Amino acid sequence: MMAAGRDDAESGARANASPIQLGLIGDNIAQSRAPHLHRIAGELCRLNVSYDLLVPDEIGKDFDGIFEACRDGGFRGLNITYPYKQSAASRVEIDDPIVRRMGVINTVLFEAGRATGHNTDYTGFVAAYHDAFGAQPPGVVAQVGAGGVGCAIAFALVELGATALRLCDIDVSRAEALAETLCAISPRNTEIVVSEDAAVALNGAEAVINCTPIGMAGHPGSPVAAACFNGLRWAFDAVYTPSHTPFRAHAEAAGATFLSGYELFFHQGVQAFRLFTGQEPPDLSALRARLRTVATS
Repeated sequence: MMAAGRDDAESGARANASPIQLGLIGDNIAQSRAPHLHRIAGELCRLNVSYDLLVPDEIGKDFDGIFEACRDGGFRGLNITYPYKQSAASRVEIDDPIVRRMGVINTVLFEAGRATGHNTDYTGFVAAYHDAFGAQPPGVVAQVGAGGVGCAIAFALVELGATALRLCDIDVSRAEALAETLCAISPRNTEIVVSEDAAVALNGAEAVINCTPIGMAGHPGSPVAAACFNGLRWAFDAVYTPSHTPFRAHAEAAGATFLSGYELFFHQGVQAFRLFTGQEPPDLSALRARLRTVATS
């Protein structure tokens, strides 16, 4: 009875505590599972967590207006997603020199009068890759998309020891700028090249990565034709809502091992939660299980 009473007291204290206010700024985020991840993680850590989806068009404010309202309104932190990851970097202090060089963030922490920027896409992808493939290097990788998430994943692929990274983007100058940054800072022997055509980049590649919004809600289709997947060892799609995209269907039909964007979402989310709260859920398998229940409910 004493243990039950203690649990009740802890639950009551959690319910009465001021919530840790968090949110996600982005477009087309109605299907995001981020609110569920952070709220469930909070429950597992006995924390009172609130999490809001903040869409500029729906709120009637631009990114800067929402950012300022959250900073001044008691928010502990923010996640940032497409298409604001690069513009957000100019609004924060960035302590990590690697993230400063990226110029892209996906997590903001408001603390001690500062707004600091972090990139858990970068560290989250490294963790997701190791979970799926262990110490096996990525090989020759064709990456479509050099925007916010593409920048973070390109840095991660260099960190993971990719033999070559072939960058494609509808805006060739953006891919060229990312390639220049990677070549300037990389201590590794990853060959960095830019291609104007995804099919050319995929010729002889071992893997393909989608870092565009194509496939997500509001952006149907695939950035890579089905025939281009033949002979690939693995593929990754940063899109995870919906979980089954045409890109994924092409990869699995061609026999490539598929790494879902959900794994990036999960790992970067856990790392962001740690930044926001200083804690990590004690049982990540329980967090996964409860997220699966929410997804199917």
